[in-house]
Amino acid sequence: MTELRNAYDVVVVGGGAAGLNGALMLARARRSVVVIDTGGPRNAPAHAIHGLLGREGMAPAELLERGRAEVRGYGGEVVSGAVVAVARDEDESFTVTLADGRATRARRLLVATGLVDDLPEIPGLHERWGRDVLHCPYCHGWEARDRSIGIIGASPMAVHGALLWRQWSDDIVYFPHHLDAPTGEQAEQLAARGIRVVTGEVAAVETDADRLTGVRMGDGAIVAREVLAVPSRMVARAEALAPLGLKAVEHPSGAGEHVPADPMGRTEVPGIWVAGNVTDLSAQVGGAAAAGAVAGAQINFDLVAEDTRRAVTADRS
Repeated sequence: MTELRNAYDVVVVGGGAAGLNGALMLARARRSVVVIDTGGPRNAPAHAIHGLLGREGMAPAELLERGRAEVRGYGGEVVSGAVVAVARDEDESFTVTLADGRATRARRLLVATGLVDDLPEIPGLHERWGRDVLHCPYCHGWEARDRSIGIIGASPMAVHGALLWRQWSDDIVYFPHHLDAPTGEQAEQLAARGIRVVTGEVAAVETDADRLTGVRMGDGAIVAREVLAVPSRMVARAEALAPLGLKAVEHPSGAGEHVPADPMGRTEVPGIWVAGNVTDLSAQVGGAAAAGAVAGAQINFDLVAEDTRRAVTADRS
């Protein structure tokens, strides 16, 4: 088990693209920094990362392993563990406690814990997640091109999603599921794009030989499909921050819950920054990494200002 030091300039909670890139910036700024990570990234079920320049098609695990090595190469630390509590100390620093009882202190926190995809309770759906049950056409659309794709209505953005997926295939079926069937302009748009609408409850996902073959409707009818797209409800992982008054709130898009922050990642709680999907629900790997870099630089700037204030006070005395 990796030893935790008693204190760091910055504790980064979450070791995905956002957390690691933030830690990289801080380590290169000669800050003492540790990344605490559970080892369960959101994109673990995916075979590859797409849309990331210079890393197109790389396995998610390989990208993270390279990132951890880069952070360690500049003196940063990466520790396996789950943060279960964060408390504010009298000197305005933080005590971070892990599930196994280990604890450390930090002058600043960068929270990059990502989010959880809340999927409809449809038998067979969860088991195919990240394989042939997908959510993002920019992540998986090329691989699903020209295949038969079904869109399950699981959010207010479902019709928009059906129109979007139409860019990759001309065989699209929209299943409103528990949503109202499209009417008016939406129905006209779907019809104009050749998107068939099948109403009624989706009862289960059908598979054969470890591949998706379609959906079974509530009335027993089978609609053949090779791929399903599900706009999940995305909920930020922020439970440990609640005692500090920092909670996930409804995102303006209606797509889920996020932790609000300014464009630099600074939250309303002094000393805490956020980056990646915990605050930006739609961020892909590249965007999350960029946000981590921005937050890391801003944290270092904030620490420089504090170090300078302390130095001036000491000099005056």
